[in-house]
Amino acid sequence: MRQTKKSHWGEKSVIALFMLLVGQVALAADVLGVACETPPPAHCADGDCAAKTGAPGNVTEPESGRQYYLDYPCDLQPGEDVMFVLNIHGAGSIANWQRHYFPVMDYKEEYRLVVATPSAAGSASMGGGNGVRVWTPQTDDAYLQAITEQVTEAFGAENIKSFWLAGHSQGGMTSRRLVCSEFFADKVDGMLSLSGGRIGQAPFVDSFGPPLADGSPPPSRPRGSAEETLPDCNFSHIFAIGEYEIENLPDESPWAERYQCEAREHSQVVDTRPGWVYDTGRAGYRVWGREAAPGTADVYTYPACSNGRVVADVVRLDKGHTEGLEPEVTQRILDLMSSAEGGKLQASAD
Repeated sequence: MRQTKKSHWGEKSVIALFMLLVGQVALAADVLGVACETPPPAHCADGDCAAKTGAPGNVTEPESGRQYYLDYPCDLQPGEDVMFVLNIHGAGSIANWQRHYFPVMDYKEEYRLVVATPSAAGSASMGGGNGVRVWTPQTDDAYLQAITEQVTEAFGAENIKSFWLAGHSQGGMTSRRLVCSEFFADKVDGMLSLSGGRIGQAPFVDSFGPPLADGSPPPSRPRGSAEETLPDCNFSHIFAIGEYEIENLPDESPWAERYQCEAREHSQVVDTRPGWVYDTGRAGYRVWGREAAPGTADVYTYPACSNGRVVADVVRLDKGHTEGLEPEVTQRILDLMSSAEGGKLQASAD
């Protein structure tokens, strides 16, 4: 009898491979009912952002019934470590605009990211006129906590190597308010403020804010005189800002002093492509922001911080408040976030 050449795949190997593939498909297709997509769902392309940024989300938080966006790697393996980013928009904005302003969803495979991007339900008047969408404790704190719990349960606390709050403008201020709160203090490893205030303030220009109806600068705002109180919990801190938003960037950082970081180092990032979004209705006043365009950013890092913390400032040159982040500077920020010590949620799972 002629012998048939044996395959190097044994029966057990074939079964194991089949089970692995089934597990990957199940994970990639059904995290909180979201079918994973690359490019991500409701993604802007070729100038169609205006038609897409109003979409509310692809996941429902069950307690509130409110939707948010969930983006994650489509090739995620069971038990694989991820970085969780809660991506919080600014006043008057909405989730899908924030996804494109800080477009980390574009790099979810490369950086192994799980990104939750919600919309606020609160409303407040910002300097007179009608109320705009804002984050408020009474309408949104429990919601943000519930999202955090839902995502943590879905992916497993033991698999979340780091957890970052990332917020633009009033979303950055909200992140600062939440980061040391009872719920978040033992969970959050890092805070990224995108034009939402720096620990060790970089003062905003007098005429900061959206332009008036005729395009002229807004009135000067009174400056606070209270001494800054530093947060009382431990986390990495990255601050990113447009050049025209602030008077200057301080040469030192009290947060870097806390972690005994070494002397500040400078590098640059050059982008040849623009970001996805900008404030199309009020572009022109450079402090608020003009049309999205390529650009250069100064990156200031404080090396060798204790406890593995990262402290850094990113100043986007020739930019204001609302131009979406470009690809290279987004990835530079992700590099910094990825290099920081994490593990708070993993410790809670032990």
